[in-house]
Amino acid sequence: MSKEARTSLSKAATFQDQNAVHEIFSELRREDPVAWCPELDGGRGFWSVTKYDDIQFVSKNPKLFSSDRVHGGITFETAETRRIRKISRSEGVQDKFKDLNILEAGDSMIQMDPPIHTMHRRMVAPGFSPKKLLNLSPQIRKRCVDILTQISGKGECEFISSVAAELPIQMLAELFGVDQEERTKLLEWSNVIIGGDDPDIRIDTDHTITALTEMYQYAINVHQKRREEPGDDLISMLANTEVEGKLMSMNDYVSAFILLIVAGNETTRNSISGGVLALSQHPEERQKLLDDPSIINNAVDEIIRWVHPVIYMARTALEDIKLGDKNIKKGDRLILWYMSGNRDEDKWDDPFSFNVTRNGPRHLSFGYGQHLCIGWRLAEIQLTVCIEELLKRFPDFEVKGEVKWMQSNFLNSIKHMDVHYSG
Repeated sequence: MSKEARTSLSKAATFQDQNAVHEIFSELRREDPVAWCPELDGGRGFWSVTKYDDIQFVSKNPKLFSSDRVHGGITFETAETRRIRKISRSEGVQDKFKDLNILEAGDSMIQMDPPIHTMHRRMVAPGFSPKKLLNLSPQIRKRCVDILTQISGKGECEFISSVAAELPIQMLAELFGVDQEERTKLLEWSNVIIGGDDPDIRIDTDHTITALTEMYQYAINVHQKRREEPGDDLISMLANTEVEGKLMSMNDYVSAFILLIVAGNETTRNSISGGVLALSQHPEERQKLLDDPSIINNAVDEIIRWVHPVIYMARTALEDIKLGDKNIKKGDRLILWYMSGNRDEDKWDDPFSFNVTRNGPRHLSFGYGQHLCIGWRLAEIQLTVCIEELLKRFPDFEVKGEVKWMQSNFLNSIKHMDVHYSG
């Protein structure tokens, strides 16, 4: 494989053509499953890990492969992340942060290793317990029905803003215990954080500063309210749970707040929109669901495997180690390509076919090991309910026109998709 093809994996624009990217990954799985890839913009380069078993091995060994921000964290450093960091460290923003009693960016559990990661995860784990999710399920269905009622009779809608983004952001507001009117701000801040590599979403420096300071101020205000009047919501858990006898620092709290904003809606939004696209493109698979609704759990697993809402996560080697036939050096960066692992020919028969009755190993889309997405079950429930209710009301839904993808090599996110339907 050419150096240019390997280098292109560090570019967000490369992932606008997913068929071409899958060709690169298929060749790497076949010829060089742990492949050294140069990086653009003077980056140090990275190992592309493309096979299912290798991704699992790295994911479940945090003593060998770190997620910690001090070692490099879980994403590429792009020109946009450098821009955001430069803005957040600028004198004007730092002055505003000091007024908010924030000295510097803290850590969130996604960029921690055990045992600290484990303690922080336990803070919010009750918010995703089986009992909590069981109690939330009727509310999820009611909100979904209300959302779909809003588009009923129109014959068409822009699906992302009308449905795919709306359901998870409403549920995030519910989990935060904040008014539903505030969900638009949560969504706006999420887009600022994750959309900077896309020229249609990226905002200028002044607007970025305004958005960041608004978000930080909002997070601190909610924190103060939950300290005074705690509830059973996620913010109350972060504000009042002690780790080793101490409350979470304000810096770490703000970082955890940001993580929940992004993780709480992005993976679900991407799964819903990608699932509707897949079912529209494969009407024979949609018909299987219409004929036998009991296979919905298989279908949801297949949708998440197929869509890979998160494309990769990164790790840093903490010691010299051999992976496959490659010698990984301490300090080397490894990119775990979930997008590739979910198409591993050694794990699934005909992995490039979309099959709602498929049986096989669990997909990698929500991660693996200690960093398995804490909200994975909530995302599955929302996707399940949304597909069930869509098929009840609009069984002939069809994606029309151009599907516009967000420019990113981290999140597999549709930003615009028109859907037509009867009813």
